Amino acid sequence: MEQKIFNVSEVNQYLKSLLDADRLLAGLTVRGEISNYKVYPSGHHYFSLKDSGGAIRCVMFRGPASALRFRPENGMQVLATGRVTVFPRDGAYQLYCERLTPEGVGDLYVAFEQLKEKLYKEGLFDPAHKLPLPVFPKRIAIVTSAAGAAIHDMLRILGKRYPLTKVILLPVRVQGAEAPAEIAGAIRYVNRHQIADLIITGRGGGSMEDLWAFNDERVARMIYLSQIPVISAVGHEPDVTISDFVADLRAATPSNAAELAVPDQGELRERISGLLSRLHQAETKRLKLWRQQAERLRDARVLQSPKNYLEDRRVLLDHQLSRLESAVKQQLLRKNQGYVRARTALEAMSPLLVLGRGYSMTRDRQGRVLTDAAAVKPGDQLTISLRRGQVEAQVLRTEGGSDGTGTEEHDL
Repeated sequence: MEQKIFNVSEVNQYLKSLLDADRLLAGLTVRGEISNYKVYPSGHHYFSLKDSGGAIRCVMFRGPASALRFRPENGMQVLATGRVTVFPRDGAYQLYCERLTPEGVGDLYVAFEQLKEKLYKEGLFDPAHKLPLPVFPKRIAIVTSAAGAAIHDMLRILGKRYPLTKVILLPVRVQGAEAPAEIAGAIRYVNRHQIADLIITGRGGGSMEDLWAFNDERVARMIYLSQIPVISAVGHEPDVTISDFVADLRAATPSNAAELAVPDQGELRERISGLLSRLHQAETKRLKLWRQQAERLRDARVLQSPKNYLEDRRVLLDHQLSRLESAVKQQLLRKNQGYVRARTALEAMSPLLVLGRGYSMTRDRQGRVLTDAAAVKPGDQLTISLRRGQVEAQVLRTEGGSDGTGTEEHDL
C-alpha cells in the first residue's frame, strides 16, 4: 500500500480541524501568569500564559481587548477564557482569548487600584492643590442625573438651609459607557462659562459597576483641572471612587454634599443674633467708659477754674522763656570768646606782621619760598613780597649758601 504524502499546510489544516472540532478546546478557561505582554498598533494584544510546567501563546483581538477594565501586566495571575486552535501559517497552536480577568479579585477592583496608583504618583490627590469652598456660594452647579433621587434630596436640603443660592442643574448620564464623557463635559462647561462658584457631582448608591463612571480617568482629570471647587458625592458612606480622591471635598452622600456646600440659615440667624448681642454689650461698655471720663474731666481743675489754670500756664511759660534767653546768651558769650582767641592766634602767626617790621619774603619762579642762597643762581627771576606790594628781581650774584661755593657775579 502506497503511503500518502502531505504537504505542510495540509498537516496544519488537519490539526486545526481536529482542535476546532474538540468541544473542550472550543471554550476553556486557562489559569496562568502573564509574560511577554505586548499591544500592537492594530489594537491586538499578544502574550503568553505560563506556569511551572509550561507555557501557551495567546492572542486577544482588538474587540475583546477594548472591553478590558484593567491593564494586564507581566507577572499578573489571570484567568483567560477562549478557544485553542492552530494558526496554519506557522503550525503553532494558541489560545484565542475572549475574556481576561485577574485571578482572585475582580477586574474592576484591579482597574481601580491601578488608576488610583497612577493618579497618586502624578499628584492628582495632593492636598495642596485642593481649592477652598466659598462660604456663601451664589450659584451651585449640580452635575448628576435629572431623574435620580440624589438631585431631589440635594434641592430640598439646599432650599431649606440656604435659599439665597441659585442652583443650576446640568443633567448627565451617571451610568453606562457614555456617562464619563458627559460628566467630564459638564464640568468643563461650567468652568468655561463660569456659571457657578461651586460644583457638586455625584449620584446615589449602587454596585461598583454602577458607580464606575466616577472611577473613569477622564472624569478624574477634569475634576483636577477645574478652577471651580468640586464636591464629589457618589453613593453611600462606604463607597469610595477615584473622583472622591481628586475632588476638593468628598461628601459621604449627595445629601451630605448639600449640607457641606451651604451654611444653615437657622445657624446664621443664631450667629448674627449672638454678634448683635456682643456688639450691644461692647457699645454699652464703651458709653459707660466715656461717661466716666467725662465725669473726671468735669471734676478736673482746668474746668473748675479755667482762668487760674491759664495764669499758671502763663507763669510757667514766662519762666521757661527766661531760662531759654539766659542759656542762649551764655552760649553766644562762649562762642564769641572762642572766636577772639582763635583770631588772636591766627594774627600772631600771620606773615604780614613779619613783613610789617621791614622783612621781605622771596619766591622763585615756581612760587617756592627761598631760605638758602644756594637754591638760586645768577640770572634767576625772583619775586620779593613786602608789607605792601611785590618786587620782581633778577639774581646778580650769590654769597654763602649751603653748598659753600663762595661768591659768583653776573651782569644784568
